[in-house]
Amino acid sequence: MKLFIKENEKDLKHYGMLRKYEDSRQFLKEHNHLVCENTANYLVIWCINLEMEEKHELMSHVAHQTICMQYILELAKQLDYDPRACVDAFYSKIQVAEVDYKKSFEDELFQFRERIRKRAAERVEEAIKEYEEEEKQKRLGPGGLDPQDVYNELPEELRKCFDSRDVKLLQETISKMDEEDAKYHMKRCVDSGLWVPEASKKDADQGDDAEIAEEVSAD
Repeated sequence: MKLFIKENEKDLKHYGMLRKYEDSRQFLKEHNHLVCENTANYLVIWCINLEMEEKHELMSHVAHQTICMQYILELAKQLDYDPRACVDAFYSKIQVAEVDYKKSFEDELFQFRERIRKRAAERVEEAIKEYEEEEKQKRLGPGGLDPQDVYNELPEELRKCFDSRDVKLLQETISKMDEEDAKYHMKRCVDSGLWVPEASKKDADQGDDAEIAEEVSAD
C-alpha cells in the first residue's frame, strides 16, 4: 500500500476533493487503477487525519467520496465483476436511485462519519497520553519517581516546607514526625529529585540541614 500511495497520492487527493458525481465518474474511468481497496483505505486514513486536524467540513466531504468508493467495491463483489467495470453502474444508480437506495447510502455515510469522529478522538487521546508519559519520564528523579506524584502524596506540613523552600522549617517538621514516616517520605523526595541533599551540602548555610535530611532519608 505504501508504494501505491507514493505513486498515486496526488490523484487520490484529487479524487477525494471532487464534488460532482459526473466528475468523479470521469476521473475514475480515466484513472481506473484507483478503483481498488487501497484507495478506500487511503481515504479512510485521510478522513481520520483531517478530523484530528479539526478540518471537519473537509473530512465530511472526503468521507462522502470514501463511501462512494466502498459502494463501487461492494457492487463489484455482489456482481462478481472487476471493480473497474462497476464505476458507470454505481454513478448511474446513485444519481437516479430510488428513495430507499439513497437513504441507505446516506445512513452509511452518517455512520461512517461518526466512526471517523470516534476514531480521531481516540487517537488524539492516545497522543495526549503518550505526550504526558514522555513528559513524566523527563521529570523522573534518580530513583525513578515523579516529583509531582511524590509532592502530591506528602503530608500537608511537608508540602508547606517545600512550598516555602524553608530548610529550617523542614528540619523542624521532620523532627516532630514519626521516624518511619519521615524516612519514607524523605527517601521518596530524594528518589524523585524533589530533594537533592548533595546540592544542599554545597550551601554552607544549609549544611547541617542537608545532613539531617540525608540521615532521615537513609534506609
